[in-house]
Amino acid sequence: MLNGRRIIAFIPARGGSKGIPGKNLMYLEKKPLISYTIEAARQCTYIDRIVVSTDSEEIAHVARQYGAEIPFMRPRWLAEDNSKTIDAVIYTLDKLEEEYDILVLL
Repeated sequence: MLNGRRIIAFIPARGGSKGIPGKNLMYLEKKPLISYTIEAARQCTYIDRIVVSTDSEEIAHVARQYGAEIPFMRPRWLAEDNSKTIDAVIYTLDKLEEEYDILVLL
């Protein structure tokens, strides 16, 4: 929380990356790539909630291990090659039962 404003960190992590397949789960210095983003968010004392939006059970499992929430799996139509991140953000915010003043996209 910052000055009474609630902050959510949003981490999009689609399972079907074409550029570098499986990039979120690739290891860099003994840890999966997504773990660095989650750990950076956890180090920020202002962030109230860290949510990973994914369509991959494997990414969800790893993200939970590092302390992120996956309140629900991202629907297939928001995980296609041409899907826009903003649409996943709006979908997630609409489904969450809490309101936030600030969203940090990581």
